[in-house]
Amino acid sequence: MKLISNELFKAVRYALYASATAAVGLTAAPVLAQDSGQTLETITVTGSRIRKADVETAQPIVVLDRAAIEHQGFSSVADILQNLTEAGSPPISRASALSSGEAVGGYYIDLRNLGANRTLVLLNGKRLGVTTDGLQDLSQVPISAIERIEVLKDGASAIYGSDAIAGVVNIITRRNFDGAEASAYVGQFDADDGAKQTYSMTFGAHSDRGSVTMTAEYSNEDPVWANNREYTRYPSGPLHPTSGWTVVSQFGAFFMPEGYCSSGLCSLNPGGDPSNPADWHNTGSGGPLADRSDASAQMNLQSGIERKSLFANAEYNLTDNLKFSTDLLYNKRTTRVQIAGYPFQPAFYMPGTLPGDLEGAYIGLSPDSYFNPTGELVYFYRRGWEVPRTTKSDLSTYRVSGTLEGSFDIGDHTWNWDVGGFVNQNDVLKTARGDFSLIGLTSALGPSYLDPTTGLVTCGTGPDNSLPYGSAPGQCIPWNPFLPASVPGSVNLGNLIGTPYGMDNPNSLYNPALQALIFPYYHDTGTTKTIDYSANITGSVFTLPAGDLSVAAGYEYRNERGAFVPDAFSQAGLSTNLSAGPTGGSYKVDEYYLEVDVPILKDIPFARELSINVAGRYSDYSTFGDTTNGKFSLTWRPIDDLMVRGNYAQGFRAPTIGDLYGGLGGTFESYTDPCDTVGGAAATNPAVAARCTAGFGGQPGVPPDFVQIGQGGIPCDKYPCQTGVQFLSGSNPLLQPETATSKTLGIVYSPSWLQGLDVSLDWYRIKIVNSITGDDTQSQLDDCYVLGVASRCNSLLFRRDPSSGTVVYNLEGGKNAGFAETEGYDFGVNYRLPEFSFGRFVASWNTTYVNYLNSKADDAATTPIVGVTGRSYGSPADVAFRTRSNASLDWTLGDFGATWTTRYYSSIREKCSFDDTPAGGPECNMPGHWANGVVSNQNRTGSNTFHDVQLRWNAPWNGTISVGANNVFGHVAATMYSSPNSNFNYYGGFDIGRFYYMRYNQKF
Repeated sequence: MKLISNELFKAVRYALYASATAAVGLTAAPVLAQDSGQTLETITVTGSRIRKADVETAQPIVVLDRAAIEHQGFSSVADILQNLTEAGSPPISRASALSSGEAVGGYYIDLRNLGANRTLVLLNGKRLGVTTDGLQDLSQVPISAIERIEVLKDGASAIYGSDAIAGVVNIITRRNFDGAEASAYVGQFDADDGAKQTYSMTFGAHSDRGSVTMTAEYSNEDPVWANNREYTRYPSGPLHPTSGWTVVSQFGAFFMPEGYCSSGLCSLNPGGDPSNPADWHNTGSGGPLADRSDASAQMNLQSGIERKSLFANAEYNLTDNLKFSTDLLYNKRTTRVQIAGYPFQPAFYMPGTLPGDLEGAYIGLSPDSYFNPTGELVYFYRRGWEVPRTTKSDLSTYRVSGTLEGSFDIGDHTWNWDVGGFVNQNDVLKTARGDFSLIGLTSALGPSYLDPTTGLVTCGTGPDNSLPYGSAPGQCIPWNPFLPASVPGSVNLGNLIGTPYGMDNPNSLYNPALQALIFPYYHDTGTTKTIDYSANITGSVFTLPAGDLSVAAGYEYRNERGAFVPDAFSQAGLSTNLSAGPTGGSYKVDEYYLEVDVPILKDIPFARELSINVAGRYSDYSTFGDTTNGKFSLTWRPIDDLMVRGNYAQGFRAPTIGDLYGGLGGTFESYTDPCDTVGGAAATNPAVAARCTAGFGGQPGVPPDFVQIGQGGIPCDKYPCQTGVQFLSGSNPLLQPETATSKTLGIVYSPSWLQGLDVSLDWYRIKIVNSITGDDTQSQLDDCYVLGVASRCNSLLFRRDPSSGTVVYNLEGGKNAGFAETEGYDFGVNYRLPEFSFGRFVASWNTTYVNYLNSKADDAATTPIVGVTGRSYGSPADVAFRTRSNASLDWTLGDFGATWTTRYYSSIREKCSFDDTPAGGPECNMPGHWANGVVSNQNRTGSNTFHDVQLRWNAPWNGTISVGANNVFGHVAATMYSSPNSNFNYYGGFDIGRFYYMRYNQKF
């Protein structure tokens, strides 16, 4: 939809270009994240349970206040957090159109590239609801209800329990709001697509005894189509516009008897007669381009999403020392995604019909079909262009919390306590269409005849043995697969209406009744529920010479329950959709914690402050048993201007419901077979080639010229390549928790001789052992053939066809194995300049440098990940940038303001996808590169920098008008053939165009 007229957008563009020209020499914009090493006014800080006034934290924390949020041109919590330099690759990005499962459609945050389920998300200090895989969807929280976001860049399992390994995100909502506020946000890309709109209303009132705040928000983001961007228009990018096209064109490809074509895989000439052998020609991987198709023509580059939210908070002082508070949240999130019609192929059969010799059981056009001119069973490749695959994911969140809190005095010391709990329930409904029903397909391709009384081709062998014509149960409509589809960029079948090949043919897939028979709607359902009760107390025990010795202690009970039930067709394997079994289970945990803050020295030379904080948490799970985790923090201020801080923390992540009780599911993996003699490691590594051809670890050898087979049964010419064989993934009920240690050491320097300047530098190291990880196809094959780990060649994991060498079976299950370890530095500079006659400036520069990010499977060599794509920890296609940096400059003068932001990503190296020459394809600028014991042709892309700008005016009627552009210069990043965090040759975390927006805020 076009949200705003082109004339209005032109006016906005001219204003922004003018501001960009004036500010082109500037290097920064609003404070995206201010380091909290400065004195905090709040009495609690994320990462500690102890309440203290004027706390200067020992832990590295990033704070995004409401002003910083509004000065950015993003309309969701996830988009804002994803632009933190500490954030990793976006989990299940909106460019991952082919992703499937319960979590698809949500927004998640992954700190330090260690996985989204190792970052804990809190809402007002309490856990956000989770999926059965332990992911916390940030789209549950309306952005208009947020007061600030605190991001703890350190492990905190001793304080919060499981999952707080890479860090903690605490979303804190608005309270004690008085009055009313309305806001509207609209925007779209300069390609006139991807329109976004967000409308919100906040009401509030407060008195001496209490307050009520309520926010309602509606948000909608239109999808963006892949064929509307040059870099995603083609399967293999603009430099290879004809590569990656599949054999399933609009006319299909059929295994016809001898005489129709010499290769056996034939395609019908446009307008040809299927019964005339002269109207057929050879097709397949060596056939003409006209016989292939580009699936990108029907795919979303970015999915559409709609959100409706209602959040309310109320507080009431029962007495001077007793208060009750409650939060209520309702959120309805609907995500819509479309991908190309399913590429049907001769790999499906009706369960229970497959004989031992595998002959004659796969679904094809029956010899007795009215449309079959051969009298033989005809197998074929045919994409369902007429009905693209669509998925609508609805997530409804219901959350209610209540807390009773109070205080009391013991001598001169005040103690605070609270008792409360919350219930969070997520209900998910996924409605999909576009996969073939094997039941309907078997009927539609079965015996059929021309009924002389109706003139219709009817299912059956004759009037005495037929099915009623229709799509209801017990009815049937024959399908003529020789009728072509109308594919974007191909023959326009609209010109053929009224002919035997037209879209009005009742036996064409354009017939709505036939679509209803073959393409029914599929429904997956799921529910997760978190019930949590807690009791906490904190206060100072006694006073030491350096200050109060304070403690916090508490108990927490949590019950996690969850289930995800795929459609009956998927469970029974009766559709071309991924097979999947139900997931369901629950667990309980009782936890106790103790935290002690000890001031040691104060106001003496070289120790203006010296204090330590010690915490421990005991957790008893109903699944695996118990675990105890501790944390130690040190704060040392040798002079007033300098603070040194350090932390050592133990952490853990308990196996989730999905890890333990997940159903067996199917997946079409994208991977690079190391035995591929064109794109695999065997092409350049003699040791790998020897293992592949001779056979290794019990696996049979592959042919000397082996090439991996992809979708549509054609040889791969781009890597990673998606298999046409459905692999399996499952769970493991014997999983144990993974454990972690994290260390940080940093300084914060706030010179008294230069007021307003804060400089921070923090070092971090996180190591996860006994990690819970999904064992993916790429890891298994690489460990077996590249690293030579014989145990990873087990036939229970994968099997090859003895004659062709193709991987025909693969099982991906969870395991506790190996480790992941990362180390790096966070550097921050914030400078609030003195006020000048021409305005006030605030500059900010935040950078994260990753020294290393390594992973290791059992018995395998360590795999470095940072700076490369194609095999990252947690996903084989993640990106771990060596350096990410944000710089910003904010200017205000009276009622006017402007913000300039620069976002930098360092270069990335990937394996060349087009490896058909000794130096690789045309993109390969690092031929013969050696890494991790493997020599291969590599491509290094350049670094990428995106610039954002915002202009705003505070109107005299208490309104604020903001206009801006994200990626104001329209930067397009380099093509990345490894498709990191995306199903396209473009990193899923990069901007996909110049985005203009307008925001209006009115206070009453």
